[in-house]
Amino acid sequence: AMATLLFLLLLWWRRRAGGAGRVCVAVLGDLGRSPRMQYHALALARHGREVALLGYLQTRPHPDVLRSENIRLVPVAELRGLRVGPKLFQYVLKVLVQSVQLLYTLLRIDQPSYILLQNPPGLPSIAVAWVAGLCWGSKLIIDWHNYGYTIMSLSHGRSHPLVLTAKWYERLFGRLSDYNLCVTDAMRKDLWVNFKIKAVTLYDKPASYFKETPLDLQHNLYMRLAKDYEPFRPRAGSPSADRSAFTQRDGRSGDVVKPRGRPALLISSTSWTEDEDFSVLLSALEDYERFIEEGAKLPALVCVITGKGPLKDYYNGLIQKLHFKHIQICTPWLEAEDYPLLLGSADLGVCLHKSSSGLDLPMKVVDMFGCCLPVCAIHFECLHELVKHNENGLIFRDSKELAEQLKMLFLDFGASEGKLQSFREKLRASRQQRWEQSWDQTVLPLLGNKE
Repeated sequence: AMATLLFLLLLWWRRRAGGAGRVCVAVLGDLGRSPRMQYHALALARHGREVALLGYLQTRPHPDVLRSENIRLVPVAELRGLRVGPKLFQYVLKVLVQSVQLLYTLLRIDQPSYILLQNPPGLPSIAVAWVAGLCWGSKLIIDWHNYGYTIMSLSHGRSHPLVLTAKWYERLFGRLSDYNLCVTDAMRKDLWVNFKIKAVTLYDKPASYFKETPLDLQHNLYMRLAKDYEPFRPRAGSPSADRSAFTQRDGRSGDVVKPRGRPALLISSTSWTEDEDFSVLLSALEDYERFIEEGAKLPALVCVITGKGPLKDYYNGLIQKLHFKHIQICTPWLEAEDYPLLLGSADLGVCLHKSSSGLDLPMKVVDMFGCCLPVCAIHFECLHELVKHNENGLIFRDSKELAEQLKMLFLDFGASEGKLQSFREKLRASRQQRWEQSWDQTVLPLLGNKE
């Protein structure tokens, strides 16, 4: 009883100390692979807020986050080895342990005036953040990226008891938040109709460092990647000390040029989970190889698939069974500062994200558009909010349609005119809004505009 009283007195004293200017940005996931939450932290820091950025530190966050004097990383230890008893018992045990661990971590930071939480994962983080907010007198803001229960349904099915419990949980505790953000208008409407939660749409926008990469920087990136990845090295018969598969530096002038006959660079990024079926891309590449074998004047292709995730080994096994003559595939993990450079250097992006809810949009496409990179994206319900078919990219429904789109786009590869170049010019002309401006207009007013 005495310990409880002392704990409550400590909380009362810390609440009186006030949390003005402090914000906790939290995600029960890998911070390095949570770009939107990093963007939130950077925007808050830019406005003079002290930010506690809380989550797993499996992957290094962006250098801008690490350099910021106003952002403090608060690591949460990832739970491993809870494999005792049936799977349901393991899951319940994990949720209970995570709840205690997360609440303990939240109550040890300096009192924040706001807790900005990513969902999913929301179980148990929404309830825990709400309890922490009660203790601190902090307001809870949930940033809805998707629904946790629809992601669970990919593995268990919509009628599984765990999925139904997760849906009830998100609906109940989601209503306890003070403010809500979401990533699409379709999600905003669904949150109100099905959960009676009012949200503000904050579209994902590219950060300022997602832009076209100058040739010099392209060449330097390719040369660095060539040390570890064969597809970035020049093809046999063209050895050079200062040449990659895509670029070469003139020995006399020092200028970087793209040689004729270079392969096209196709890029896709993924977290290697169930909501992205990469067999669709692999089948399309098999058709592309067949087109070349049948005499189509298409360039060789280097396909780069970046990211980390649980299904990476599975798909790498499928890739190793493919024997292409004109296509090379590699699956590197890129550092945060190299990923925008590669997007800004590529010829075409491919997105295979199929939303589990049909209500979120792929951030990878947002980043690609920021780099003026044309995109082929697989169809789902609200994709039209981002990709306008035949205006800034193409939408496909299966591998055959994707293969035909690749053939059409690359038939005039290297020409100053053509569909690929037309898409790129439209993206350049669109001058789309960046994250910083969008955040200032949408989120800053919720915080009182007080720097």
